[in-house]
Amino acid sequence: MSDEIEKLKMHSPDLTAQNVERIAALFPGCVTESRGPDGTLRRAVDFDLLRQELSGSIVDGPQERYHLDWPGKRQALITANAPIAKTLRPVRAESVDFDITRNLFIEGDNLEALKLLQETYLGRVKMIYIDPPYNTGNDFVYEDDFAESTAEFLAKSNQVDEAGNRLVANTQSNGRFHSDWLSMMYSRLRVSKNLLVEGGIALISCDDIEIHNLRTISDEIFGASSFIAQFVWKARQFTDTRSKSNVSTDHEYIIAYAKSGETSLRGVKRDESKFKNPDNDPRGPWMSRSILGLATEAQRPNLHYDLIEPDTGRVFPASPASGWRYSRDKMRKLIEEGCIIFPSKDDGRPREKKFRCDMVSELISFRSVIDDVFTADGTKDVRDLFDADVFPFPKPVALIERLIEQVADEDDDLVLDYFAGSGTTSHALMRLSALDGVNRKFISVQLPENIKADSSAGKLGFSDICEVTKERIRRAGAKILEGECHPDWNRDVGFRVLKIDSSNMADVYYTPDATTQADLLTRVDNIKPDRTPEDLLFQVLLDWGVDLTLPITRESLDGKTIFTVAGTALIACFDNGVDETLVKTLATRHPLRMVFKDTGFKDDATKINVKQIFKSLSPDTDVKAI
Repeated sequence: MSDEIEKLKMHSPDLTAQNVERIAALFPGCVTESRGPDGTLRRAVDFDLLRQELSGSIVDGPQERYHLDWPGKRQALITANAPIAKTLRPVRAESVDFDITRNLFIEGDNLEALKLLQETYLGRVKMIYIDPPYNTGNDFVYEDDFAESTAEFLAKSNQVDEAGNRLVANTQSNGRFHSDWLSMMYSRLRVSKNLLVEGGIALISCDDIEIHNLRTISDEIFGASSFIAQFVWKARQFTDTRSKSNVSTDHEYIIAYAKSGETSLRGVKRDESKFKNPDNDPRGPWMSRSILGLATEAQRPNLHYDLIEPDTGRVFPASPASGWRYSRDKMRKLIEEGCIIFPSKDDGRPREKKFRCDMVSELISFRSVIDDVFTADGTKDVRDLFDADVFPFPKPVALIERLIEQVADEDDDLVLDYFAGSGTTSHALMRLSALDGVNRKFISVQLPENIKADSSAGKLGFSDICEVTKERIRRAGAKILEGECHPDWNRDVGFRVLKIDSSNMADVYYTPDATTQADLLTRVDNIKPDRTPEDLLFQVLLDWGVDLTLPITRESLDGKTIFTVAGTALIACFDNGVDETLVKTLATRHPLRMVFKDTGFKDDATKINVKQIFKSLSPDTDVKAI
């Protein structure tokens, strides 16, 4: 066995390779080796054999089938699966409570962010809520131009994009108007689905323009059986008199899909004010409800009869259209138990007493129509913080609070919003947690889109949307702490700012076989010179799949800087001149993971002995290098 320390790969997962592994687990005979364009052997799927395995269910050639296709769909799938050699760089100066918060704010392209989070947050997100561009013709879409083969991508993705612009206008004159929007959404929904826990739910806002397409691609990605609901949100409170069609479109939609088909929403609390006890019934508070049925006499003849009041003999005939809710025998029993209320007037209708004590659950179904919170409320939420309209049409905090309450209702539930916009989701999560004492966490992702200097936000000094979003979360958190907070809430209104950047590793790290002797002489170190030890630490956390919000401590030991993550979860030292004495000291701490810089050892002997030292003093430690 080699004593060489294993190197971390330092790039996001190759989702295509993972899919090949899944096929290999199901059909091992269908996975073989093929020689790539560069001459190297790699695992590949033998589709002819796979077709034979699936011959009873395969749909091939021009055979008709139900599906949605568009120019660029295949490319969107390749884009979703391609790995990237990027990293997340921490920015303490823009963060709040960096060392103790459990929340993250990621600045950069959201597809890149979703890929970088794959190792760490796979199957850990309870709820996704996104409010993507509605494709109105005035929106932007992401221009995803980094779908290449793995080898090409790893070679090129370390280069900085000089344009630095990932957004393009998607006007209605664009011949790929719907296709570009679908490609943007398709790749992101596919990658983000992996992050949901079993039982997790994704909620997506949309309007009439793309709702039909969004439903179809969501059916494909999540499965039609995982559809939960299409909520209608009455976003507009007053009639739109500007409509050219003379129709005031007052609503938008929020669709909900589960990671698995068995998931449901939590439900809402009953209105306890409806339960009263005016007659001092010993069974306690009750409310009345109709006992009319839902079937005609032809459909349910046993539910059509005259109901007679025992004390007065008054007759109440069944409605021809509906009949009664219960059969004669059941109705007779309810009358004997005093559960049927007869009206004082002859033209009234008998009703049933429904007692609170008979209700098994305190919750009732969450209604599919939301009609008591409006876009204007979202505008007010932001205006109250900035005394200006710094963001157009933000979603109301109260709307997102209701959604979070339905899905993320337990401590440590994680909510992800990768179209963060003005930061409503983060604001709503903090305010709801302050009210109910549930300690939720958030990850918000936003691209730093430029803000026009003459806009309300520009006049306040903001240059991009991320600056607005971060400042809103800061102000909202401070305001929440000023109010009354639930005693069980951890009062976490902080967030770690992480910015997507090119890899910390120099090109030689990813293409060692292409490195010449001259390169080796000029590149003693494989780490870019502008990167800090904390930059390296976060790339290691990403690569190793360690929670990015765990507490981090820094100490000096034998003149070297040592990072410790959550006690013994991970220890890292990226300094030069590491000797065997320091290695032995670190090994006695028995960390789960230990990482050094590959070129950081004092001499070759120390580097060779590291694995043996840990094998002797801390055999369960996973030791790697960058």
